Amino acid sequence: MTQLRKSVIAFAIALGTLSSAEAATINLATATIADLQAAYKTGKLSAEQVTKAYLARIAAYDKQGPVINSVITLNPKALEVAKALDAERKAGKVRGPLHGVPIVLKDNFDTFDLPTTAGSQLLKGSIPPDDANVVKKLREAGAIIVAKVNLSEWAGSGGSVSGATDPEVLKLGAVPNGSSSMGGQTLNPHDLKRGPSGSSGGTGAAIAAVFAQFGLGSDTGGSVRGPSTANGIVGLKPTHGLMSRDGIVPLALSFDTGGPMARSVYDIAVSLGVMTGVDAADSATAKSVGHFESDYTKFLKTGSLKGARIGFAKDFTGKDDGVDAVMTAAVAKLKALGATVVEVQYPGYLIAAKQPIYNQLVSTEFKAQVTQYLKTTKPGFPKSFDEVVALSNDPKTKYSAPGKAYSLKYTASIAQTLDDPAYLAVKNEQLAAVKSGIDAIFTKYKVDAIVYPTSPKPATLIVPDKPPQPSAGTDSATSFANETGYPDLIVPAGMTPGGLPVAISFFGPAWSEPKLLGYGYDFEQATHALVEPKYTPAMPGDVLNY
Repeated sequence: MTQLRKSVIAFAIALGTLSSAEAATINLATATIADLQAAYKTGKLSAEQVTKAYLARIAAYDKQGPVINSVITLNPKALEVAKALDAERKAGKVRGPLHGVPIVLKDNFDTFDLPTTAGSQLLKGSIPPDDANVVKKLREAGAIIVAKVNLSEWAGSGGSVSGATDPEVLKLGAVPNGSSSMGGQTLNPHDLKRGPSGSSGGTGAAIAAVFAQFGLGSDTGGSVRGPSTANGIVGLKPTHGLMSRDGIVPLALSFDTGGPMARSVYDIAVSLGVMTGVDAADSATAKSVGHFESDYTKFLKTGSLKGARIGFAKDFTGKDDGVDAVMTAAVAKLKALGATVVEVQYPGYLIAAKQPIYNQLVSTEFKAQVTQYLKTTKPGFPKSFDEVVALSNDPKTKYSAPGKAYSLKYTASIAQTLDDPAYLAVKNEQLAAVKSGIDAIFTKYKVDAIVYPTSPKPATLIVPDKPPQPSAGTDSATSFANETGYPDLIVPAGMTPGGLPVAISFFGPAWSEPKLLGYGYDFEQATHALVEPKYTPAMPGDVLNY
């Protein structure tokens, strides 16, 4: 409930025009998890009611109305789970801050009771043997899985012509923004001609359209952050190793991480705390010992930016006037909140090397690591990357994504083996150089965090108005967070004149989530830049009385 609404209600009660019994409401679009828990605590609002309200929005807007088409699989037992959690609460058992909270999962997180397809029709109906580690933790904490949602197939870069310079290759390997052979095309709820970005586009669109309280995405080069800015929501790419990747269909484990996506910094913080911890099935999590927290909400304080020294990476502006105007206002707001903002410049060698390093490492690791994942699937599904390439390019398969089929074949032609000296040089030496270069920026400018527009351009058209072009090094800064393993928090910052969301990224050193969440929360509370998408407007059932 917004402060303005609270004030209006209090005034109405004082005048005697509204009884206190009528005053308590929850608005799905603006309520945080804390608001939900406060309402649940009264015993007058149930998880079943909230889940029904979210399902009603999905029914109205996902396959009907604007046809956002973010959902691949609805959970048929969502209401049954909600009722069981309500019964637990009534009996005096509350599992924690996520008890009775409806969520969505990107469809590359394993679920023992729902298919996990990674967006590929080749995995249609594939039921994993068990839950991903973080999914198991969320269920144990009382979260309700409402749906598995769409993504760029194989997390986008799993079969991609990224890095190619031949116009014909770029044309043949072009994949529509926010589509998969399994889930089809997801639309951006702010503009139906534009995509939700990738690869966690289904999660981004679903959370923006208020289909759940929060969701999970995965991020290898910007896959949580692109959809967060394109759909105008909050997202976090955590430090590599803070969250287990066990049970997430891999893209490139050197970079992969899961990450929460929500409509508020609070919901990011509270959900993150449930998912941290060491997992024996993911050796990367051993790095988090002594660094992870189980409650990140304690770092959410207004005034967090006062005295902070923030770098502004202007290298990644100049691509869109609307985005630049929002960033100028955002930087002014950071200063008004007490931060010292200094312009920082990335060395040219870092910008030039960023994408080639990413492309070489990802193509090689995907080929090997997705093969390991596919070996865990049941009979009848492909068991290797090579089999995926063959099936997607076989006319008998009737594979519905020709651009992806071509891209998979292209990746097969350039992927190296995990013992190739060229790959090992990238993994062991070039990544270390990138990390040292980024560390040098933090040291040289004496900054606590670096801000930049999460995307220098707003959400792009599903059907491009120009032929595909090779990407420039300054088109995005997101993959630096993956190549260093460092965290990056995305917060809505405003809208372009054309009505498209713009987000600001708060990028920090390893394990700096507490600081970043504090900065993001301070900025969020001062700007309230979250905007309801015009194509999925409020419904009468969104406001629940209790």
